[in-house]
Amino acid sequence: QVQLVESGGGLVQAGGSLRLSCAASGRTFSSYTMGWFRQAPGKEREFVARIRWNSGITAYAESVKGRFIISRDNAKNMVYLQMNSLKPEDTAAYYCAVTQRGGIGVPDYDYWGQGIQVTVSS
Repeated sequence: QVQLVESGGGLVQAGGSLRLSCAASGRTFSSYTMGWFRQAPGKEREFVARIRWNSGITAYAESVKGRFIISRDNAKNMVYLQMNSLKPEDTAAYYCAVTQRGGIGVPDYDYWGQGIQVTVSS
């Protein structure tokens, strides 16, 4: 069992930056992947970024590539999403998730945080 808690969301103007944090607790795994997803009203939950916990290998959605950076602190069991050059279309609830299998699809992930709101104003 894994518990995930997001923090760091809020309201920011277009062009600004925010950093989201996700604290993981509970069972640890020898190999797993942590990801960030987001969901705007009326839209499906979509992949944003993921990172392999051990290797640090990352992947990003095309919509955020070059603007967002995912990272982790192994000692603290934390994963971060640095969001730069934010756009109004980035407005969504952001979710932290973990999978033992890897992948970028929602069904690939086994545990989810409660979500945290990010609102980008114009």
